[in-house]
Amino acid sequence: MSTLTLLASGDEFTPPGLELFNSQPIIPGVDWFTKPVLLALLSSLIVVAFCWSAFANPKIVPRGVQNVAEMGYMFVRDQVARPFLGKDADRWMGLLLSIFFMVWIWNLMGVVPILQFPVASHIAFPVVLALSIYVLKIYLGVKHQGAIGFFKNMMFPPGLPKPIYLLLAPIEFLSNMIIAPFTHAVRLFANMFAGHIILAFFSLVGFWFLFEKLTPLGAPLGVVGVVMTIAMTGFEMFIQFLQAFLFAMLAAMYIGNSLHAEH
Repeated sequence: MSTLTLLASGDEFTPPGLELFNSQPIIPGVDWFTKPVLLALLSSLIVVAFCWSAFANPKIVPRGVQNVAEMGYMFVRDQVARPFLGKDADRWMGLLLSIFFMVWIWNLMGVVPILQFPVASHIAFPVVLALSIYVLKIYLGVKHQGAIGFFKNMMFPPGLPKPIYLLLAPIEFLSNMIIAPFTHAVRLFANMFAGHIILAFFSLVGFWFLFEKLTPLGAPLGVVGVVMTIAMTGFEMFIQFLQAFLFAMLAAMYIGNSLHAEH
């Protein structure tokens, strides 16, 4: 029995809360193997299978899965990679394409019937992915600009009066080394977390007032809940795509700034 069904089975309407994100182990005794982990593994398999079927034996004239995959490739290349990486875009397309599709599938799990759980609504997943980009950013910055040059270019943009650096340098360091990776992860997490609660709320309103508390006043509220669930599902799917795009775009921006001095 799902969490929403349990909430809707009481005598009073109980809005969904943090209990939506409490996942029990799928295998007894294996505490780490929960529903979010299973969906994350499933997402990885979906991305691998999709890319393999599209590009393992490519045709000159793309058809079917290859055609869809190439449309996705061109979108990431033109909208994510090239604006921030320029001539280095093709070199990093494998990583950026994987990030985009992975995060998108993570998010779409929230609207798939039965599964209905966005992987990124558990903060551990976006944190690990954002930290991976953060480590890559520092590595590339030190490799291509040198340790001193990387932090100098970050904290001391040329052409400004020297007293300004007393204020600007710590702000730039804080922004690039602490705030940027934090917001990279939290932006994705917060949107998926809030979206999942909103969808659960309207679904519960529709279910409870139509099936558990069917009254002359409750029936219209139940219909409103169903209509809002449909409308918010469409809106949430747009947000899921947008967050995957933004996450990949920020990854490309961080990589580009490390390959070449920002200023």
